[in-house]
Amino acid sequence: MTQEGYLSEAPAAATSGSLASERFAERMSAAQADGVVDTERVDLLAGKAIKALNDIIIEERVSYDEYNALKAWLIKVGEDGEWPLFLDVWLEHSVEEVATDHREGNKGSIEGPYYVEDSPEVPWNGTIVMREDEPGTPLKFTGQVRSTDGTPLQDARVELWHADSDGFYSQFAPGIPEWNLRSTWVVNANGEFEIHTIRPAPYQIPTDGACGQLIAAAGWHAWRPAHLHFKVHAPGHELLTAQLYFPGDEHNDDDIASAVKPELMLDPQPAENGKGETVHYDFVLDPEA
Repeated sequence: MTQEGYLSEAPAAATSGSLASERFAERMSAAQADGVVDTERVDLLAGKAIKALNDIIIEERVSYDEYNALKAWLIKVGEDGEWPLFLDVWLEHSVEEVATDHREGNKGSIEGPYYVEDSPEVPWNGTIVMREDEPGTPLKFTGQVRSTDGTPLQDARVELWHADSDGFYSQFAPGIPEWNLRSTWVVNANGEFEIHTIRPAPYQIPTDGACGQLIAAAGWHAWRPAHLHFKVHAPGHELLTAQLYFPGDEHNDDDIASAVKPELMLDPQPAENGKGETVHYDFVLDPEA
């Protein structure tokens, strides 16, 4: 089957945005069911954010026309369901840096808006859930999950999700099977895994909604370099969320989400059988404090 045979229709920003908003709301409602509001912390952070915006208004002499354009745009972000996209693209990389700057193990990266929990489990050397004759370059990804002291973590699980060869994610674009290119590997007794998947494509974030309006107005581009998303879990260790990238992508240096780090760059090599590529990358997790 040709790549064109699987080409999906690009999802409307409002469609993918509302799906991302719904999934995020579901996760947060469960996680925050018994949450307690720290009034002093909210006062500090909200006060500083509001002051920073007011300072910009005074320093840059923002006009009523500009203010009203901003108000209309903020309303449209909500109507399009694009708050998860906006926040994950332009702010999450700083939150991730603060959250993980203490770690001695692997560097992490942003989760992004397209994560879905409970992907199907496969054996330590299994193949990701994909369509028959999934288009794209075959990719074999091997590695080991260890603690910072070098101990293999035999109870680890490695979640992987990524875009297809057209740059689309299952469950966020029409015409793609539910769990396509989403799976969880259960490592072997030595903490090792061998993932069989395809190389993802770079893609543009949706540009027909509010975020696209901002990108066009500011003269930016909307591209993300090709990447693999991972979540690596092991009992007694901090969760690692990461994106791994491929050298040579023209947007590694100007990723719209500012998520690329040198430590997250892969080194793909031609497969010995001449079919596709192989890559090796180990995950080192920090013990929980």
